[in-house]
Amino acid sequence: MAQPEPQALAARAVAQVAAGRSLSDALPQVLEQALPARLRAAAQDLSYGTLRHYGRLKAHLEALAPRPVADPLVRALVLVGLFQLLQQRAPAHAVVHQTVEATRSLDRGWAAAFVNGVLRNYLRQQQALEARAKRRDTARFSYPRWWINRLRRQYPDTYRRILEAGLTHPPMTLRVNLRRIDRQVYQERLAAAGIVSRPLGLAALVLAEPVGVKALPGFAEGLVSVQDAGAQLAAEFLDLAPGLRVLDACAAPGGKTAHILETADVELLALDRDPSRLARVEDNLARLGLMAEVRAGDAGTPQDWWDGRPFHRILADVPCSASGVVRRHPDSKWLRRDTDIPALAAQQGRILDALWRLLAPGGKLLYATCSLFAEENLRVVQAFLTRRPDARLHPLPGHPEGFVQLLPDADHDGFFYALLAKPGA
Repeated sequence: MAQPEPQALAARAVAQVAAGRSLSDALPQVLEQALPARLRAAAQDLSYGTLRHYGRLKAHLEALAPRPVADPLVRALVLVGLFQLLQQRAPAHAVVHQTVEATRSLDRGWAAAFVNGVLRNYLRQQQALEARAKRRDTARFSYPRWWINRLRRQYPDTYRRILEAGLTHPPMTLRVNLRRIDRQVYQERLAAAGIVSRPLGLAALVLAEPVGVKALPGFAEGLVSVQDAGAQLAAEFLDLAPGLRVLDACAAPGGKTAHILETADVELLALDRDPSRLARVEDNLARLGLMAEVRAGDAGTPQDWWDGRPFHRILADVPCSASGVVRRHPDSKWLRRDTDIPALAAQQGRILDALWRLLAPGGKLLYATCSLFAEENLRVVQAFLTRRPDARLHPLPGHPEGFVQLLPDADHDGFFYALLAKPGA
């Protein structure tokens, strides 16, 4: 049986996202078919790339085919082909041929002439179509209008740079397990394996080019993990010390959980409301040789799981829009709605209120999101401080005001952190 083209697989994933399913759910199911690794990687790259540039590709399709394309798989396939012609270096004739062939893998052979015509018309009109797209922000930046407007209001001087960063490939960054190996020594091991990197922060190494984790020296033995440099700040900002009781309240998939344990000998409870995701936490801890209590529970309802013993430190990495990591999760641009933001902010406030009661006198709670929207970040913290006069912002390293908004760039994704302190007994 012939293997399906990567364009066909990507089209299936993109069509599912267009129907409302997350890419993280759709893609693994699509790639279940036995494929050579290079074809799986190609299908994944096409899926992510098409969704990063979806707004622009959609504008091109609307110009080239004024009548809506009713079949969702055909529509998605054309968008995948347009992405290849727009962004990839493959010869145009090969892209057109492979995309047309993919109609048969999708049982859509009747659409072959249509797909061929749209892609060839794009090649003939490419310059005019691209000039037209640049005049429309939703096409130029490939974001929904509400998302662009929100960033323009909050970041009038930098919103274009933020939007453009979301169209790039994110850096692949490692977190060296400093309990096990010195960062410089590990960097030398990378270099010996032909992997170029640069140090960043306390424990990070940013790779010049991404590689599979199997190519990383000592990965299976727990010498290193993959984690964005911005995410690595959580353990640093928590102000950890040996013997503290720590709660990671929204722990899955466990990157920050493991980093906390690599930083200090603490008693840690890793909590997440989704039991299925806790397996990732346990796998991470096992690979790194770390120990924590892992429990299913909702951070907003501690009466269901808390044993009454207060925590000295709490990490509240709350559910959010993920607007700061959109280059890693490009489907979020098309699945989120403007009306989701107030609902998320309300949920974040409820979680903060619930967790504050679990914090010991003199303890500290780090509020964290991977969002860029103030409604989920500083405004949530300000509202909480109004409700809780016993809470105050505590200085962070390099940020005496007690909070920091990281914007996505070549070093890290977008994150928000605020450290809240409770008075001592």
